[in-house]
Amino acid sequence: MRPHLKDGDRVCIVGAGPAGSFAALHLLHLADRAGLSLEVLLFEPRDFSAPGPGGCNRCAGVLSTRLLRGMQALGLDLPPQVVQTPIRSYAIHLDGDLVSIGQPDPQRRIVSVYRGGGPRLAPGGGVAGFDAFLLEQAVARGARHIPVRVRKVDLDARPVVHTARASYAADLLVLATGVNSRAPLDRAFAYHAPPTEVMAQDEILRPPDWPPDQVSAFFRHPPGLTFGALIPKGRYLNISLLGRRLSTDAVADFLEAQGLAPGLPPAPGSLCGCTPRIAVGAAGCFFGERWVAVGDAAVTRLYKDGIGSAFHTARRAMQGVLEHGLSQRGFQRAYAPYCRAIQRDNLYGRLLFTCWEWTLRSPLLLRAWKLALQAEQAEPPERRVHIRVLWGMFTGDELYRNLFWLSVSPRALRGLARGLRGSPRKVVAR
Repeated sequence: MRPHLKDGDRVCIVGAGPAGSFAALHLLHLADRAGLSLEVLLFEPRDFSAPGPGGCNRCAGVLSTRLLRGMQALGLDLPPQVVQTPIRSYAIHLDGDLVSIGQPDPQRRIVSVYRGGGPRLAPGGGVAGFDAFLLEQAVARGARHIPVRVRKVDLDARPVVHTARASYAADLLVLATGVNSRAPLDRAFAYHAPPTEVMAQDEILRPPDWPPDQVSAFFRHPPGLTFGALIPKGRYLNISLLGRRLSTDAVADFLEAQGLAPGLPPAPGSLCGCTPRIAVGAAGCFFGERWVAVGDAAVTRLYKDGIGSAFHTARRAMQGVLEHGLSQRGFQRAYAPYCRAIQRDNLYGRLLFTCWEWTLRSPLLLRAWKLALQAEQAEPPERRVHIRVLWGMFTGDELYRNLFWLSVSPRALRGLARGLRGSPRKVVAR
């Protein structure tokens, strides 16, 4: 007989970033609907209200429409002080040219937030952070925050969580440590962390003339850069760089290579640098009898919307717990298919980013693409296919599969063909 949660059972969640807090919030919501009373413990040693890396989960902090709508369905409304900036446009810088794309659907809201208490050296004190808000909400709805580090988790008949001073037998263990902390699981779990790539991030003061609601995106320079972005967050700019074999001085190299250094605040300039890892694949063996991993510790979307993935993997895992029980077979039936769907969608994401790299390397394709974008500027939103594809790639606001098939749709290919012929079709503004 498959084990199920019962009244009074204990659920231990290791890690209280978005994945852990969302797991607690989903579980408590579902348990309340089922008339089930649970003891939910959130183990998290960090103070998410503290400025700097000590309180931060080291992320660019862009929340997609899909995530915001999911949070509203869970009864979570972001306080105004947590929202740093509504993102309304992207400015794409390519070889001295500037291509601006606006939000293709005004109904799809995207915002930037801080994961912790803001930059370490920021003048005027900290800011309200997203992760602290989520943890507060989980505690307000019935979870208990235990502010200590988990040393080890053993697996016997049930998982047992060990801290420096106490041990907690769990009826269900949820691993939500992400990929920037070591998973404290015993070898008996057979868990293998996801493959990762390294990013470089920093914060600087936003110049007074810098657009407050526009993300600036840069490519190719310095060598190895896949994507660089300057993301407004209130008084600050977050610099996020993704690439291969980036140097230890990646942020300084990037600002110099893009010609940005003279226009940005002078030294010390940098307020809070870090080099976080991001998951680029799925973990090995991320569920079993009475335990499951969620968020980055299991699987996440490629490069974008990691917080959204934390929300949805946590929701699917907790739904599986309530509907199919705590067995490995139950997770295989209820949770694994969703994680495989994320992996399949990431294959489309890799295709999209590969096509983008080919475009950047081909002057002819790049010119055709720019002309296609130019032709779309005066079109109604539903006809702006290239703008929608780029917006979705940069924000993570839409499935990669949808974006890929849109990018090879007849309308998109006709736009590129007109660009290859050398002049955009004349359009009438609507």
